[in-house]
Amino acid sequence: MAASCVRSVCRGRRVRWSFAVRSAPLSVSVRAPLHSPPAAADSLLSSLHRRGVLKECFPEGAAQHELPRLLESGPQTVYCGFDPTADSLHAGNLLAIIGLLHFRSAGHNVLAVIGGATAQIGDPSGKLKERERLTADTAETNGRSIAESLWRIFTHHELLFCPEPARLGTAAVLNNAGWYRDWRVVDFLSEMGRHFRMGTLLSRHSVQARLRSAEGMSLSEFSYQLFQAYDFYHLHLRHGCRVQLGGSDQLGNLMTGHDFIHKMTGDEVYGLTVPLVTTSMGDKLGKTAGNAVWLNRDKTSPFELYQYFLRLPDTTVESYLKLFTFLPLAEVEKVMEQQKQDPGKRTAHKRLAAEVTKLVHGKEGLESAKRCTNALYNSSTEALEQMDDAELKELFREAPFQEFFLEPGTTVLDACRRAEAIPEGPRGYQMITDGGVWFNHQRASNPEQVMVPGQHILSNGLSLIRVGKKNFYILKWLSL
Repeated sequence: MAASCVRSVCRGRRVRWSFAVRSAPLSVSVRAPLHSPPAAADSLLSSLHRRGVLKECFPEGAAQHELPRLLESGPQTVYCGFDPTADSLHAGNLLAIIGLLHFRSAGHNVLAVIGGATAQIGDPSGKLKERERLTADTAETNGRSIAESLWRIFTHHELLFCPEPARLGTAAVLNNAGWYRDWRVVDFLSEMGRHFRMGTLLSRHSVQARLRSAEGMSLSEFSYQLFQAYDFYHLHLRHGCRVQLGGSDQLGNLMTGHDFIHKMTGDEVYGLTVPLVTTSMGDKLGKTAGNAVWLNRDKTSPFELYQYFLRLPDTTVESYLKLFTFLPLAEVEKVMEQQKQDPGKRTAHKRLAAEVTKLVHGKEGLESAKRCTNALYNSSTEALEQMDDAELKELFREAPFQEFFLEPGTTVLDACRRAEAIPEGPRGYQMITDGGVWFNHQRASNPEQVMVPGQHILSNGLSLIRVGKKNFYILKWLSL
């Protein structure tokens, strides 16, 4: 990795980046609930447990006494890792990010660690076969994109969801390629490898599952838990980090990190897991399964993200309001009561979609999602006129976008043929006369009609042509 970057946000004050140069609907799977801390102390862990954000804690029983006391004693440092195996995070990662944000809102310091080094090794957890090898250059490029996405979400959370930003803990984005740059493999194995026991490493569920598979497990994959454990150890020494957050499939890696730190320092550290976001078939939601809902706008637009959460089944919307929003639980109950009184309004679904879209894409992204929704599903000409070229391209991602000079006397037939929206000859002419063509949500049945501004051409110079039910074409008219 050529570079790693750190930027901090300190208790309501923005701190600049500092650079150090380095060479299917969703469901949440719940296996075993995290034991809630004593009810007498309405702690952060208790609150997150009631929301369903936390699933398991390691060491077992720590959530009852030791960890709540630690969190209540003063600001602690919590970290979560994200391997840059793609150039964007996805909805499957969002719950872990939200977990970090809950800790930050409670005054704790959070670290988002991008695995520029570990991504090149490949995490075997939850995988049936080995990942394709990721080059250092690709990991670096992906890491920079993910860092930007994380900071965007951190900033939206601070500006839009925190009434008292001065109470926030600090936040930083790190890249673990930075602390592996100077390690030589022999030195690492000689100094660190001697503290890991093979029997313990082999007993991990992720290792056992792969060893039983037809493909087996490579040595590099097997070593992944050593590197994740060292990450935790490094962050503990350098940043005082005592809590690691991860998906429930990371429990074995968290346990390895705990054992390693305890052996090296004698200090007690803790691992917390969040539920995995899965499809209705129980498959982990993400890029490997081919069902990712991305957090970067160029891969999944605000409109697509909004619609994804808007279309969740009624049976999951209440749990998702608790998991993916920062609404107080009392307000979630109120929203669900409104939903029960008039299910057709889908009040809960709209609130969920709006809250998630605003967190990921900000106010502008939410407004864009609503404009696109009105333009596509409510046939709003006004919404179309308010959309810029980029929004139209996002909304009609597969639609051809072409620019033409508007010549005097241009007809509906001329426009359709320029856009190659209809066949040449009598057949295309007949498609218009039969009512199969729409301009800006209005049926155009006269092929010879001259294009009329305000009807066929919107005030922003655009024409949206639809042929049939799903074939869209976008024309941008330029003045001669």
